[in-house]
Amino acid sequence: MSSPAWELQKAVYRALIADTALAALLGGARIYDDVPRGAPFPYVTFGPSTTRDWSTGTDSGTEHVFTLRAWSKEKGEMEVHGLMHAIRTALHGAALTLAGHRLVNLRHETSDTLRNADGETYQGIARFRAVTEPDP
Repeated sequence: MSSPAWELQKAVYRALIADTALAALLGGARIYDDVPRGAPFPYVTFGPSTTRDWSTGTDSGTEHVFTLRAWSKEKGEMEVHGLMHAIRTALHGAALTLAGHRLVNLRHETSDTLRNADGETYQGIARFRAVTEPDP
């Protein structure tokens, strides 16, 4: 059986690249696990993720807490806030399909925005929580 965390990441990626509102804000499908050298801003990256056993006495399950980051070089936080809103709208409560696993729920937990130390790059950080179970 494949990793539930990897299957969840692939499903999240598919949902994000299919979202026309997010694609319009990004200027295309700029969603990366590993950012290509010289990639134009803005873009979205996968950040840290944590998985925990969420099994009961009778059923197997996995809890996932994962982060998506939006990156912008625009002045101020407006572009980052727009990207974060589009990401939340695309994923919160989404019914994603995972190979070999079933998504029980997917919820947005929190978002933060900040200016990076370079003084020019803004970052939005969105944290999500999901629970998966293996397909029977």
